[in-house]
Amino acid sequence: MHGPGEIRAAASASDAAPLTLVAALSRNAREAPHRIAYRERALGIWQEWRWPDALDDVLALAAGFESFGLGPDQALIVVGDNRVRIYFSMLAAMALRAFPTPLFPDTPVEEMQTYTRLGAPRLALAEDQEQVDKLIELRARSGRPQTIIYDDPRGLAAYRAEGLVSLDDVIARGRKRLTDIPGLREELIGRAGPDDIAALLYSSGTTGAPKGIPLRHHNVIGGVANALAGGYFRRYEQLFAYLPTAWVGDFVFTVAGGVLLQATVNIPERQETALHDMREVAPTFYLAAPRAWDNMLTRVQVGMADSTPMKRRLFDFFMPRAIDLERRKLAGGRASVSDRITNALGEMLIYAPIKDFLGLSRAQRAFTGGEAMGEDTFLFFRALGIKLKQFYGQTETCALSAAQTEGHVRLHAVGAAMPGVDIRIDDNGEILIRSASVISGYFEDPVATDKAFTAGWLHTGDAGYLEDDNSLVVLGRVSEVVHTAAGERFIPNFIENRLKFSPFVRNVAVIGAGRDELTAIVCIDYDAVGHWAERRAVSYSSYADLSQMPEVQALVAGVLAHVNETQPVGLRVNRFVNLHKDFDADDGEITRTRKLKRNVIESTYAPVIEALYGTAPEITFDAPILYEDGRRGSVRRTLRICEVKR
Repeated sequence: MHGPGEIRAAASASDAAPLTLVAALSRNAREAPHRIAYRERALGIWQEWRWPDALDDVLALAAGFESFGLGPDQALIVVGDNRVRIYFSMLAAMALRAFPTPLFPDTPVEEMQTYTRLGAPRLALAEDQEQVDKLIELRARSGRPQTIIYDDPRGLAAYRAEGLVSLDDVIARGRKRLTDIPGLREELIGRAGPDDIAALLYSSGTTGAPKGIPLRHHNVIGGVANALAGGYFRRYEQLFAYLPTAWVGDFVFTVAGGVLLQATVNIPERQETALHDMREVAPTFYLAAPRAWDNMLTRVQVGMADSTPMKRRLFDFFMPRAIDLERRKLAGGRASVSDRITNALGEMLIYAPIKDFLGLSRAQRAFTGGEAMGEDTFLFFRALGIKLKQFYGQTETCALSAAQTEGHVRLHAVGAAMPGVDIRIDDNGEILIRSASVISGYFEDPVATDKAFTAGWLHTGDAGYLEDDNSLVVLGRVSEVVHTAAGERFIPNFIENRLKFSPFVRNVAVIGAGRDELTAIVCIDYDAVGHWAERRAVSYSSYADLSQMPEVQALVAGVLAHVNETQPVGLRVNRFVNLHKDFDADDGEITRTRKLKRNVIESTYAPVIEALYGTAPEITFDAPILYEDGRRGSVRRTLRICEVKR
């Protein structure tokens, strides 16, 4: 615990320049009492909290949590969708020098045991009945958490489980303590220090058990300061909080960025209404994974296909010209007078209405990260006038390492290092990063820490190189570098990302280590391919049925052939199979952040892989399935082995 002198020092320092997120929250309440801090839609009506309101609720929650035993260096498990009181609870934990550990809402109980093993979690916060049920089962298995606090009371009135507490009761108890204990409010504001953990997140666990990643206040504050200095962030943004709370992007961009830069955080009523709610908000800053941008493009294409003939003709006239202009501009060209006139008309008739339809009419800063983005999607949104850019980072770097700037946007690169960030490439081609935003080590894991950190440099595990203008090109994971039987070196993920540039490919696993040629297991994008099939009168009844249609297999073969044109002859995919389903996190085939678990895929689909290297035209195998009640079974599937035209 900090002593009284340390507490006063921390509070004094926070007055000048906040050293913690809690101190920043207090500064906002003092300096910007009339600015709206949070907005959450409930029953169709936007509820608002100004900064003093937010501070009052956070401190009441902190005082309440402390009465239930939450203290320094302990984890507060948080599981649920984006909710204002979930964000407040995360900040409240920080005030106690504890730390939130958010989990993905769809995490099953079996995986919860992995993600709650660190930080001695005695308390857990659940959004609703579904998450309460999982936490009760988790407690029966592991003995933790002892106290389960819930936000939404619906369906829980008849529950008699021990240690089940309403968040309303926690707040009421906390407010009473703040009234009864003189000085507690100020003490809570200054209790945490810059070296305390602000959040404990987890690595994706693609190659082993997920590692605990402690983001300390000084890491997060340093990362946001770097992004602000580079112009990637601005003060007083309108943010839209829809990203999973367990993802570093939500914590750094929404929780930390929102408080440090006095943004307004807008929270949708629920995930199902997010698209509608976002249109009302029209955020000024928007971050989405490449797949989300792909989905938005598909929505536009579907919408235009169903619109009037006049709108379709206007779209077909203006969009190809805008995309061609953007491609020329990225290559260093300039817009002619004719281009500018056409673009102005297109903005009025097509581009502005589409941006309004998507809720991006005010998106002055738009980013994508996590994996490579397809050229068609990237050019489409930039052609609309949305200055979409790529960024690169990891949870260990608070997601803030490198990003593109206007005038230096390249399709194949992720941009240059942000201010305050050093990037270099070691002799093995691995990307190393040093910055205030980089953590000092993994939580209670000295072996992993010694392996990943050397003299202040983080070994990212990614392979890449720096171009002449210091733009970073990321190739894939160093650990995934493999060789064909002929000795050709390649990274499967590099090829997979380029295949996923197509809107018709949702997931893909490229096989070829130690083999004579490359093959692929492809998971089609059901929505995009389904729409494509409907427009061509191709009938189907399910994902499995659609994936095996000859027309769809020819479509995928064309995607593979297009990517093959950019590959050396020895690294071209020659055969493939369309899987009967998408890779699924619940089946252990991908992580919650949609990264392939290659060892699981190669084990589960071993018969399919062998068939890809055989001579039979198809493979019949018993595909494992996991029912909603936890039972496992299998279903027999016949998959066609397809050739890619050379």
